[in-house]
Amino acid sequence: MLILTGLFLTIALAVVAAGRVYLRSRDLAEASPATGPSSGSAAVPEMLAQLGQRVRRPSTRTEQTRKMLFRAGYRAPRDLHVFYGIQVFGSMLTAGLFAALAAGFGRDATMAWLCGLGFGFLIPPRVLDWQVRSRAHRIRSAVASALDLMVLSLEAGQTLDLALQDAAGALNQVFPDLSSELTFCILEMRAGTSRPDALRRLAERCGEEEVKKVTGILIDGERFGTSLGPALRAHARYLRIRSRQKAQEATRKVGVKLVLPIFFLIFPSVMVVTLGPAYLQMRNFLDSFVK
Repeated sequence: MLILTGLFLTIALAVVAAGRVYLRSRDLAEASPATGPSSGSAAVPEMLAQLGQRVRRPSTRTEQTRKMLFRAGYRAPRDLHVFYGIQVFGSMLTAGLFAALAAGFGRDATMAWLCGLGFGFLIPPRVLDWQVRSRAHRIRSAVASALDLMVLSLEAGQTLDLALQDAAGALNQVFPDLSSELTFCILEMRAGTSRPDALRRLAERCGEEEVKKVTGILIDGERFGTSLGPALRAHARYLRIRSRQKAQEATRKVGVKLVLPIFFLIFPSVMVVTLGPAYLQMRNFLDSFVK
């Protein structure tokens, strides 16, 4: 059991490392486009993309996977094929490792090979879900700061488009995830998309409830012609109060969560340390008394 657990963790870390290598190579390729797709850094993603293009999936499943990739920050056209390529390569790799391990222990290699295929195929979606949740948390943490910047821009007399642009530029170093989403929304509006549609797409891409609330405020403000500054300031204050309350709630839950570790781990150790010498002395006393 421990061997299988260690093997599973090793494969999961290998898949995560492969994804990180792909992201690094993609960033380098975007930073230096003169290298071309034939460079060594882009060879691995290109091979994975070619492998993923041969995978046939239902259209509904493909759209769902593409939406998850967008929410995780993967917007390149070939990222979907690269993801499928990682799934195929990971399933073949884990199947070979499981079969070799089963053959080494004298077990049935066929069943281990099938289990390896399943594990390797299911690990990349789980990693992608974790990346989506992590990115949503980072975006949620940046919404209050973005609202403050937008309020400053709007009260200075700028338009909403310029307020979004200034907020995206100011958040680029501290909160790059929300900054990239705001920049993408601005580019959509410049390309001819209406502001309500661009804001709705922003909320859909982020998949975060707080972003949906903010976009709803912006759309309703434009529809009814109300002032956005007081509404955004009140919502930013609400977000900070809610974040503080969640932190206090998590702090108060620590004591309850520590009951089981204290009772099953720390308390037996304390009992052994405190009662152990007394038990040994009593046993020696009784042995000498009996003799």
